[in-house]
Amino acid sequence: KHANARVRAGLSSLGVDSVGELLEHLPTDRRQLRGVGDLKPGERATVCVCVDALHASGRPGQRVHSVLKATVSDHTGSIPAVFFNQPWLARRYAPGTGLLLEGKLDDKGVLRVWSHALDPDATARTALTAVGAVRAQPPAIAHYPATFGVSSTQIAALLRRARPALADVVEPLPAAVRVAAQLPDRAAALAAVHFPGDEGAAIAGRRRLAFEELLFAQLLLLRRRAQRRVRLAAPALGGRSALTDSWLATGLPFSLTDDQTDAMHELDCDLARAQPMQRLLIGEVGSGKTVVALYAMLRAVEGGHQAALMAPTEALAEQHATTLAALLASTTVPVGLLTSSTATGARRRLLAALRDGSAPIVVGTHALIEPDVQFASLAVAVVDEQHRFGVGQRVALDGKRTTGTPHVLHLSATPIPRTLALAVYGDLDVTTLRGLPAGRQPVVTRVVAPGPGRRDAYGRVRAAIAEGRQAYVVCPLVAEATEGQQVRAAETEFARLAAGELAGCRLVLLHGQLAGPAKRAAMAAFVAGEADVMVATTVVEVGIDVPNATVMVIENAERFGISQLHQLRGRVGRGQHAAECVLVSAKHPSRGPRLQALADHTDGFRLAEIDLQLRGGGELAGTRQSGPEALRVARLPDDLQLLEAARACAQEIMRKDPDLGAPEHVLLGEELGARFGQRARTRLAA
Repeated sequence: KHANARVRAGLSSLGVDSVGELLEHLPTDRRQLRGVGDLKPGERATVCVCVDALHASGRPGQRVHSVLKATVSDHTGSIPAVFFNQPWLARRYAPGTGLLLEGKLDDKGVLRVWSHALDPDATARTALTAVGAVRAQPPAIAHYPATFGVSSTQIAALLRRARPALADVVEPLPAAVRVAAQLPDRAAALAAVHFPGDEGAAIAGRRRLAFEELLFAQLLLLRRRAQRRVRLAAPALGGRSALTDSWLATGLPFSLTDDQTDAMHELDCDLARAQPMQRLLIGEVGSGKTVVALYAMLRAVEGGHQAALMAPTEALAEQHATTLAALLASTTVPVGLLTSSTATGARRRLLAALRDGSAPIVVGTHALIEPDVQFASLAVAVVDEQHRFGVGQRVALDGKRTTGTPHVLHLSATPIPRTLALAVYGDLDVTTLRGLPAGRQPVVTRVVAPGPGRRDAYGRVRAAIAEGRQAYVVCPLVAEATEGQQVRAAETEFARLAAGELAGCRLVLLHGQLAGPAKRAAMAAFVAGEADVMVATTVVEVGIDVPNATVMVIENAERFGISQLHQLRGRVGRGQHAAECVLVSAKHPSRGPRLQALADHTDGFRLAEIDLQLRGGGELAGTRQSGPEALRVARLPDDLQLLEAARACAQEIMRKDPDLGAPEHVLLGEELGARFGQRARTRLAA
């Protein structure tokens, strides 16, 4: 009620429309309050002062260039201050008024004020100084996310006035949880974060709020998992039959890794239950996820059901269909392909076969979830590169059920650190493939600068071609960049290389804007060895398997993330020949650590940990569209131990009281609903 209309509008845009929401608007950092007598010219600082005198300059009625001059003081002394274009402050800030000011001291010793707000604490502090109180070290002040109309300084001042409302803060955590985790109560934690005094209390306050945030996220994930198991039924698939046993014994052109064998055993256990499987299979580049996925699909077929694999792009779906057909060559199981490019007649025949059950396995894009696609008995659904699909698309695939909800296996070629796996995929069972097939050689990665480094890179491409090998050139853009940008584009590079460094070589172009037939022709030529070099965008990031490709050159590598670069280089070194990846990048201090990490490490999981450390936890929901809200307090990976403690606590609560109906969990359940919607509170047995 103390804020003016512009401040209220600014607060509302930040999601703050009440005192309670104001108390939940947490600071991003803390800054030391400075004494005015300690300020140095050019220094930006926040001071807590009392107005001694003030007067406006400029002609009456003139607003532009009007200046309000004041003398302000604190326990360290007094200083002149100026407020620009705000003459109305002369009526509001009378002598004796306490203020929080943020600004910069100029060369003449005048504080040029950028932001200001009323602060009664300043008056009390000055009064104590006047009666001889001992000069003390200025305390720290919290700094808040702000926006147009309201500054961090104003938010801090409003919070000081709202401080008595902390007495009404509801404590959602049971006392037993707080005692076991050695956490302060919620009101004390908020007070310590907003009004930092003792450093230990501030750390404890943040830790409490971070634990609480992680606990609610884990409760949401665990309840989501429990709700699925209680409410939905899936076809229970019995033991393996001759089809799968024969395929494993004679149908594979390679031996399974230990990780693949263990993953298949986990799938057997999942598929034998009448509850729908929800498992995430995370595999290092080239670790053999497709074979494990096909095993799950064959288990459905031998049980008299159907299986589907959904991929995010046509190119990847087509590659999967080709790969599955090759892996099933020793069987009589056909593989159908359904994309938006499927011819009308072929589509009609495939839809009929899916409806009557004569098509046991189908691979497709989002075309699989269109209304006219119906299955006779879909038992296993595989979602490749699952993070590329929205929640609604994955749910729609679930809805293609006739004999029950299908078992779902999610695939991810992006190694995920344990920290994120817990935080984002806590409602899924997670299987990890780390081992690589026998004979697979690590890819040597080098970082080079444009100029001599680039010329050497293309010299290596020519040398590989002379040995009968193939290569990729990856560019960040499809077409020419805007003027002034030094960014390589695939179409431009295709023409330049054909006339320059790779003249005489057979080049093909592949990017997402090409028509379907052109894409398929380029891919077919490269797979068949009829092209030496594929110039492409990141469309080649996943799903392309050409064992003869041994060199990759990535232009403007600084424009890609660690994970994406690791996925891209996974397209080479897939055969028995030594391979290398050359990252071409102009030197840039902030990008150097990322590219150097690629040169130093081939383990995707280690790279994922480095990436998390460099970027921070960030927006976790961006990793998985159905994940919990972004973390506001917890910091990953720094708070990994806190996350594990929160996970263990959530599991214990769910074991004892899954519906959160016990008296000690009622407030916990209400807070869960307030954070994530009342659906999160739905009784499991309902």
